[in-house]
Amino acid sequence: MRLVQVLIPNGDRAAVLAVLDEEGIDYAVWEETGRGDFEALVSFPMPESGVEPVLDNLHGVGITENSYTIVMPTETVVSERIEALKDRYRGYRISRDELVAHAEELAPASSTFFIFLVVSTLIATTGLLLDSAATIIGAMVIAPLMGPAISASVGAVLADSDMTSRGVTLQVTGLLAAVVTAAVLGLLLKETVLLPPVDIRTIPQVLERTSPNFLALFLALGSGIAGAVSIIRGAGSALVGVAIAVALIPPAATAGLGVAWGYPGVVLTAGVLVLVNLLAINLSALVLLWVAGYRPEKGRHATRARRAVRIRIATIVLGLVLLSIVLGAVTWASFEVGTVETSANTEVEAMFDSGQFGELEFVDVTVDYDVDHVLLGNPADVTVVVAHGPNAHLPPDVAQRIDDRLTKTTGEDVVVNVEFVRGQRST
Repeated sequence: MRLVQVLIPNGDRAAVLAVLDEEGIDYAVWEETGRGDFEALVSFPMPESGVEPVLDNLHGVGITENSYTIVMPTETVVSERIEALKDRYRGYRISRDELVAHAEELAPASSTFFIFLVVSTLIATTGLLLDSAATIIGAMVIAPLMGPAISASVGAVLADSDMTSRGVTLQVTGLLAAVVTAAVLGLLLKETVLLPPVDIRTIPQVLERTSPNFLALFLALGSGIAGAVSIIRGAGSALVGVAIAVALIPPAATAGLGVAWGYPGVVLTAGVLVLVNLLAINLSALVLLWVAGYRPEKGRHATRARRAVRIRIATIVLGLVLLSIVLGAVTWASFEVGTVETSANTEVEAMFDSGQFGELEFVDVTVDYDVDHVLLGNPADVTVVVAHGPNAHLPPDVAQRIDDRLTKTTGEDVVVNVEFVRGQRST
């Protein structure tokens, strides 16, 4: 429920009260004794979905932005008389004016935005280097990226170019600041005793952000939809903000670490993930807000809004299509990596179990093969560790026979290295 209060300009009292009477709204009126620009203050309760149509009717009789209209959420309205209005105005959608106010509130002042962003990036980067998912999620609680993403879409559907521009600018500069922050932290840490020598490409949390595939779209699209629903319904924005931040800050920090360690592949793949998530979040929020009816209905604002939204959607979709080529390649490469790794483990062990290598005993197999190898056409490097007794015969073609079988099974080029270790087994 909402409590609406309207200062009525001189001469408009009768018209305003006539609108409220026609809608069947109970109201209270106070005489205004201020500086003389207004003659009365009217106050009335309304279901949230009824605020917008009633305000539209009031605008038609002279209540404009030169007046004062205050819409406040209420904890409880105790009255059976409100039930008729609830039946008439069913739904949970807030008014356009509330939507704009919420969007502006979610996008903080620039100084506050960048302070929170830098701090969250520092914590997220530390979480990546420590391979700590809990630390990364904790950093997302303070990441302020939901506001710019939602305000950009709200500005687009309402033809508010200033709000759209500010939202887009904060998103772009914010993510660039996240990359730079992570890069600086990485450069400071990698040459100190605080961080032992490490190949960041082997850290699971980093690896997760450098192997983007089409599944990443579901997180981003879902986050954008949830963000739009949360602001439309006026609930849950804090938790949704965490989901949006998870989709953006960790991959941006990963790209920064790639810069610090000098790994172009990490920068490219993590950067693609950031862009895909950013575009998908904006697209889903924009479409949902438009479908929900938040757009000018007539006049030059409606024409301008339709044109702006169409251009924005077309641009985002084009960007997603181009980036989807990269996602498709990485998805395919990830599938090939999984196939080779699974086949290597299964087939090599089966060859030794069949006894075709005599007394040789299978110990372990490791596969050095990742997305970069697939995309660059490099062969998989398979290392097989084999144990043998002191008098065992070592066939000269073990590596080649394993190579032939894996090549036939996977259809991929492989290079097999066999390491023989001398062992003993008790009877």
